[in-house]
Formats: sequence, structure tokens, C-alpha cells
Amino acid sequence: MAAHRKPKQRSLSGNTARTAATLALASAATATTFEGTGHADPRPTSGEVKAKVDQLYREAEVATEKYNGAKEKADRAETALDDLRDEAARKTDRLNTARQGLGSLATAQYRTGAIDPSMQLVLSSDPDTYLDRASRADRAGHRQAAQITGVRQQLRALDQLRTEADDTLTDLKSRQADLRKHKKTVTGKLGEAKRLLARLTEKERARVTGSGRDGSTGAAAEAARASRAAARGTVPDGAPGGTKAPGSRAAAAVSYAYNALGSPYVWGATGPNAFDCSGLTQAAYRAAGVSLPRTTYAQIDTGRRVSRAELRPGDLVFFYSGISHVGLYVGDGKMIHAPNPSAPVRLAPIDEMPFAGAARVA
Repeated sequence: MAAHRKPKQRSLSGNTARTAATLALASAATATTFEGTGHADPRPTSGEVKAKVDQLYREAEVATEKYNGAKEKADRAETALDDLRDEAARKTDRLNTARQGLGSLATAQYRTGAIDPSMQLVLSSDPDTYLDRASRADRAGHRQAAQITGVRQQLRALDQLRTEADDTLTDLKSRQADLRKHKKTVTGKLGEAKRLLARLTEKERARVTGSGRDGSTGAAAEAARASRAAARGTVPDGAPGGTKAPGSRAAAAVSYAYNALGSPYVWGATGPNAFDCSGLTQAAYRAAGVSLPRTTYAQIDTGRRVSRAELRPGDLVFFYSGISHVGLYVGDGKMIHAPNPSAPVRLAPIDEMPFAGAARVA
């Protein structure tokens, strides 16, 4: 019976091996080329970049307002903590003074010895003098008791102050943690927007951000001309077009906003050289002698709510459902606002964002 033998594998000759290797490398290179081509991200259009950047700026602005609110609370907590520590230091000084007085009295009593009062009277060579001293000692004893009671009260007050300071410190640390969280969110969103804008040409970036080479806009130039005219007294206070502000404080706020045109947007900034949106409105009214809260969602509850049809120069105008953006109305359907890091403080129509409400604060 014939044996079934496994056929021998034929070895490749030198030329055949080289040919196979060449084909394999070519095949791998082709696969790599097609794979790379198939998975390459297409370059986004300027419209797609604008939509994404606008979204990132809105998200960053929401986080910025949360940061501003957390910072306001952290600042208040820090001030309260400093006040508590100062008060505790003053109470500690008073307590130490009271303790020293008690120590001096105790030392004096020790030096007189612990002799029974009746024996001291028997042994005294001058009973009248002794009785007079005993009377004074009794009064001193009452004073000493009052001092001891006072020291105990001061100790309790100091303990309470220290407890309040510890609670305030815990609150401050919580606020600072919120600050770090919101700051990380803001910088992340703004960084992503910056990277997207960097992928565009200079012309595309100008279209997306609505600015020219120098970062200015036609609207801002128009507003600057109107502001100079107002300074010369050739137009009434308020907006281009002659709409007058309802009062001197509103007019002063509008004037401040005109002077801020072209200032850079910097998140968290409240002037005088840079602003975020609520920082600009706060600074404008601060210059007019009116104190506004720091955040958009707090500013909308300041003063009196007004409808869009009632708007007058100096009114605060708010946008988006979360009340995340604010501008200062200047009349003629326009506002001055700090838009985002890609655009300076500028004049813009209030129709360019979803209107959410308005408030008159002066």
C-alpha cells in the first residue's frame, strides 16, 4: 500500500521572493493611502465654523456668568472672614487684658495669706482699720466675681466667632472650587473656538467674527462718530438718531458705553480697559453712580422690567433663554455690548440675538 506523503513546500527562488515582497509592500502602501484618504476630516466651511464658534461663545458666556456669580460670593465670603478674624483678634486682646487683671488680684490675695477673717480681727492692732479693709475687700470680691463672669462671656463669644470663621472658611473654599470649575469650562470653550478660527483664512475669519483687519466694525465707527458729535453737543444725549435718554444717570451710562467702544472683550473683566458683557453694563452704571449686581441673571431683576416697545436709551437688554448676555440699549433699535473674544465692544442691532427681556435701572 502506497504511503501518503505530504507534498513538499516549494521554496521561493530569490527573484520570486523579491517580487512577492514588492507586491506586499505596494499593497500595504495602497491600503494605507486609501485608509488615510477615507478617514481624513474634510475642511469645515466658514459657515460651519461660525455656527460652532457662536455655540462655543454662548456656552462660554454662560460659564462666565456662573464664574462671575461665584466670584462675587467668594469675595463676600473672604471679606466676611477677614472681618471675623479682625473681631476675634480684638476680643482676644480684651480677654487677655481681663485675664491679666484677674491674675493680679489672685496674686495679691495669695500674698495676704489664707488667715480666717475673725482671727485677723482678733490679731489686728487696729480693729477699725481692719474692718475698713475688710469692707473694701468684700467690694473687691464682688468686682472679681463680675470680672470672672465677664471673662466667661468673652470666652463664649470668642468660641462662637471662631466657629463662624470656620464655617465661612469652608464656604469660601467651596466658592473657590466653583471658580476653578467655571474657569476651566470657560477657558476650554474659548480655546476650542480659537483653534477653529485659526483654521480659516483671514478673510473668512473677518466674515465669521464680523470684524475688519483692525478688529473694528462699520457699526462701531458709526457709533464713534455719533459719540464725538454728542460730545460737541450737536445731537441729543442717547442713541444715534436723536432718541433721548430718560434721565441724567441713564445718559451718563450711555456716554460711558460710547467711550468704551473698541475696548477688548476679556471674560471676567469690569473695565476700565476691557469688559465682558455684564462687566460693561456694571461699569457704565457705576460711572453714573448706580450700583448693579455682577451677573446678567441678577441685573435683569434690578430696577423695573420694560417691554421691547418701551425701550429707552440706558435700558439693559438681555438675550437667550438663560439670560446669559446683556447689552446697553442706546436707541434706534441698537445697543452697545461686549460680544465675545473675537470682537471688541461695539454697536449692534438688538435683533442679532434672541431677545429675552429688558430692565430700566435709572
